Amino acid sequence: MENLKNKRIAILVADGFEEIELTSPKEALENAGAKTDIISPAEGTVRAKNGDEWSNDYPVDVALQEAEENRYDGLLLPGGVINPDKLRTNKTAIALINAFWERDKPIAAICHGPQLLINADLVRDKKITSVEAIQMDLINAGALWQDSEVVIDDKLITSRTPDDLPAFNKAIIKAFATEKKNKA
Repeated sequence: MENLKNKRIAILVADGFEEIELTSPKEALENAGAKTDIISPAEGTVRAKNGDEWSNDYPVDVALQEAEENRYDGLLLPGGVINPDKLRTNKTAIALINAFWERDKPIAAICHGPQLLINADLVRDKKITSVEAIQMDLINAGALWQDSEVVIDDKLITSRTPDDLPAFNKAIIKAFATEKKNKA
């Protein structure tokens, strides 16, 4: 297993993220040695969904307006239907995503998470996968959509659904492990 000791990963979510798409990768990253921070525009806690039902609240580690890309080695974008829809029109969230891209840091997105990559204008001519529901959105934005459990194109790592989490977790750990340590 890859070692993520001394790596710090940002997890960007708003209320309505798919719970397992945060908890499974977060646990995998932490088990590999990474420190993770939940970043959100929500104050105090952010609420998950488990399918169609509201679920648990999770503490927000860093307020979105205070988040700085230079403190992190990579970015994780969980899905859920509501979460990316809230974040994709949030200029601060899109600016943070773009800051990771401009610094050539890995960005991982699963399920509906790639909707944020559309609004950040990062999908054109990139191989991407996602939940089928946003396939046409990605294609219309210029992505080269593929139906695979994990697709890696440069520093973008994408996955389809919670069923793909084992492969997604393995891929993001590898990507984040190979990222050079950031000088903060």
